[in-house]
Amino acid sequence: MDDMRQEAKRIEDYMIQFRRDLHENPELSGKEYRTQGKIMEQMDLLGIPYEKAGNTSLIARLKGSKPGRTIALRADMDALPIVEETDVPFRSGVPGVMHACGHDAHTAMLLGAARILSERRDSIRGEIRFFFQEGEETFTGARKIIEAGGMEGVDACFGMHGMPGLETGFVDISPGYRMAGCDIITVRFEGVSGHGSAPHLARDTIHPACLFVADLQGIVTKSIDAQEPIVLSVGRFSGGTKANIVAKYTEMDISMRYFDLQARETVHHAIRRHAKGIADAYELKVEVAIEEGPPSLYNDENLTRLADISCKKVFGPGRNQPIKRLMGSEDMPFYFNHAPGIYAFLGYRNEEKEAIYFPHHERFNFDEDALKFGAALFAQFALDFLEGE
Repeated sequence: MDDMRQEAKRIEDYMIQFRRDLHENPELSGKEYRTQGKIMEQMDLLGIPYEKAGNTSLIARLKGSKPGRTIALRADMDALPIVEETDVPFRSGVPGVMHACGHDAHTAMLLGAARILSERRDSIRGEIRFFFQEGEETFTGARKIIEAGGMEGVDACFGMHGMPGLETGFVDISPGYRMAGCDIITVRFEGVSGHGSAPHLARDTIHPACLFVADLQGIVTKSIDAQEPIVLSVGRFSGGTKANIVAKYTEMDISMRYFDLQARETVHHAIRRHAKGIADAYELKVEVAIEEGPPSLYNDENLTRLADISCKKVFGPGRNQPIKRLMGSEDMPFYFNHAPGIYAFLGYRNEEKEAIYFPHHERFNFDEDALKFGAALFAQFALDFLEGE
């Protein structure tokens, strides 16, 4: 087999130019219409059939000449509502919108892999699906592709994300939990309004809600095994209307991050119990609403061993360097609910190019030297999986 990295190197300029075009023309979640159109143009040129899914997603299918298994490769393509502060010549031309998470690079790498693999279709056994996904930042895109039938018949799936914790030319493909699940919990206390000079005639909600916020960390430390990370962050707290009016309502939004499903359930029950306990103590009503987001991301052990072999072919020995699992979240795990999968962290750190910032930073920059590694890894893993038993 030809060196896959050399194959990717051959089309490096193609991927760079495509990535820069997306970077200069970023689109927010669910509105990636121009991006979708650009990808469809390339799929037409490559002779890869596709179908639209959701608002702006695409499911492309490359079928080999021999029957076999099916693998799905996924790239996200939405940008963020951030004002770009880099000085790259292809900086965002859309005010207040920026590719600050590297999804432009992810899309370019998957497109590069599609180009490489399309040239080998006569020798491919099975089917390779390419998911160009909208709305990762809003955790909506993966479910749209699944609802459109994208995961029907899929035996394995693979995705990746650039990370500054690794230098360009390195990758992390580790088994087990790699990213946290995320739920949004809204708690709303209801009391009785009244004059600020006579709080005993009313039922204030701000003071009890503040006690509840302080109490949340007690749930983490006293109800959960210390070996199981849980993060509870109150990102929004709103109560009252005026200084001299006792607040009838106080509401908050809590972001919850977790790995273990049992720990998740324990926290859900504890939040409801503690909220009710405080509400009862102050003669209030309380409502707790839990919006379940993507589950924790778990890399399949068997696929991880295969991916490590693919990694050695692309990067060379000693380049798979484990990093800490992340408390951040992704909607890739929705695919993993339907088939085992792997999610890789691709290094892009390059201090000379100021490619040092973590995603969602206004000076985020992706080292384009990493594009060939990502495209080659996409393609290599797909072939290794389809050629295996």
